[in-house]
Amino acid sequence: MELLKALLLGILQGLTEFLPVSSSGHIELGKVLLNYDPGDNEYELLFTVILHFATVLSTMIVFRKDIIEILGGLFRFNWNEETQFAAKILLSMVPVGLIGLFFEEYVESFFNGNILLVGCMLILTGILLYLTKYAEGLRNKGHKVGFKDAAIIGVAQAISVLPGISRSGSTIATGLLLGVDKTKIARFSFLMVLPPIIGATLLKVKDLVEAPPANFDVMPLLVGFIAAFISGLIACTWMIELVKRGKLVYFAIYCFIVGTIAIIAGL
Repeated sequence: MELLKALLLGILQGLTEFLPVSSSGHIELGKVLLNYDPGDNEYELLFTVILHFATVLSTMIVFRKDIIEILGGLFRFNWNEETQFAAKILLSMVPVGLIGLFFEEYVESFFNGNILLVGCMLILTGILLYLTKYAEGLRNKGHKVGFKDAAIIGVAQAISVLPGISRSGSTIATGLLLGVDKTKIARFSFLMVLPPIIGATLLKVKDLVEAPPANFDVMPLLVGFIAAFISGLIACTWMIELVKRGKLVYFAIYCFIVGTIAIIAGL
């Protein structure tokens, strides 16, 4: 893999992992545009693991204080606010965990450069983001994430395994439409993704240990990691501010435009 392609894909992963425009969809589009073909499935898997680890690390740095507070609350071994928050995170993981357990191979079949599917799903993401402009008028607007909210947001996260459906976009938009406070849903959305991504990454690492790539070029991995980490830090911090300001509708317009272009290109 050329270093330039590794750099661009790393930046793309870092930015779109947090911005509500679908990282998986943009990575699929990026592979088509860059004519990305590593020629080694194991090496491609390793590159994907490295990029996801970079974005997880950037999330942990941005929310380091929250993570420390949650862990501190858990070790007090009582039903405090931190323990309840952790329980809601676990509840939100159930839908995506079931999909990963029973439908992993079926879901992976969607990641084959099908830009027509990506375009349709980007349009769907745009519709969901556009609907958030009506969240301001909700009566119950401004409450914290409840257990029912966590379950529904978890379903939204499970649906976002499809390329073109934004994970952050779908979970944040769903939370806003449920009336959750902007700051609280941004915090919940970014923290809820950590356990599933860490778990999926560990499983991929196990697969790589069992079948290591024949071609092991460390430089593209390093370049991709640094690019994804730095762009992830920027995008995560920026996204929190955008949610607070209610600017998601602009990303809806972006998704409509890119989705339409992808559909036309895929026909």
